[in-house]
Amino acid sequence: MTGNLPIRLLHLHSSFSLGGKEARAVRLMNLMGPRARHVILSAVPDAMGARDAIAPDVDVEFPGDAAPALHGKPGMARYRDLAAYMATFDLVLSYNWGSMDGVMAHRILAPFRDLPPLIHHEDGFNEDESVRRNWKRNMFRRLALPTADAMVVPSTLLQRIAAAEWRAGRRTHLIRNGVGVEPYGAPPSVAIPGLVRREGEMVIGTVAGLRKVKDLPRLVRAVATLPVNVRLVIVGEGPERSAIADEAARCGMADRLVMPGFMVAPASWIAHFDVLALSSRSEQAPIAVIEAMAAGLPVVSPDVGDVAAMVSAENRPFIAADEAGFRGALAEMAGSQDLRARIGAANRRVAADRFDESTMVAAYENLYGRALGGRRLFSGQ
Repeated sequence: MTGNLPIRLLHLHSSFSLGGKEARAVRLMNLMGPRARHVILSAVPDAMGARDAIAPDVDVEFPGDAAPALHGKPGMARYRDLAAYMATFDLVLSYNWGSMDGVMAHRILAPFRDLPPLIHHEDGFNEDESVRRNWKRNMFRRLALPTADAMVVPSTLLQRIAAAEWRAGRRTHLIRNGVGVEPYGAPPSVAIPGLVRREGEMVIGTVAGLRKVKDLPRLVRAVATLPVNVRLVIVGEGPERSAIADEAARCGMADRLVMPGFMVAPASWIAHFDVLALSSRSEQAPIAVIEAMAAGLPVVSPDVGDVAAMVSAENRPFIAADEAGFRGALAEMAGSQDLRARIGAANRRVAADRFDESTMVAAYENLYGRALGGRRLFSGQ
């Protein structure tokens, strides 16, 4: 590394469709500004929706087939190619299970090559590991992670899993997600396509990748039982879009469902919601929950991940242990504007106290800076 030259970062993503981890990674990239140059590989090469959220002045490259593939059958030839590619960077940042071949390449070849430090990030699981982890993947993680400088997790649940199942407790750093809370206090300035709000309507909204683990048909079914003045807005894109629309048609509420697709800058539109609702089978510390809290919204969710610990004490009774509790919580929220306002105000106070972006950025600055021998990545930190 040379003095004032930008730091070269290689990002190994399981996918780069915009979800929680991608939103955080992009936000950090944008804050680095001219201090860094980025190269992004995705184990799902066509999943690149998050690139639209990268600021125009960020130096970023998507090499595609010009770089070694992150996906494919494990083998020494692939690992050698990945390690040789890594060697041209100052720091490697890997994300979730889909990047683990890159982590294994680093593990095997770091003793024989001058490879940069690697920091791994785990943010959660797909539906195939939402209840119990795959033992083969657990073993692979145990074998691959020892040469990682650190592993970052956003939730206490993942912190416990890292220690108990992956034997990585000593290298694991809990860095909670955060957002810039202040902009979320303003009224919405951007319309949600397809949502024309009529007098007396109430909007339940969610922000999610449209994947099976989010179980959005469950949310459709729950909202279908509520009065007809309650509408559902699902912001996001993904492979389950048709299944969600089909469920709405089956429940007779297709005219109450709005799916505008992916939208940038949630601070400019999330306040169109009256309630944020999750229906996921598995979560950790969802950024959407923090965004909703910052906007002064109440949250209804199954009791997954750290959600119950994230929301205000006033909101906690609406984090449901079972399906009946989930539907009851939605109905109670839908029926009282005063309740929504009171809980939303408490959530905004908690967001400002615990989840402001500055705390998160400072933690990443410290962690990445140590790996880079003291070089700083974030302007103004």
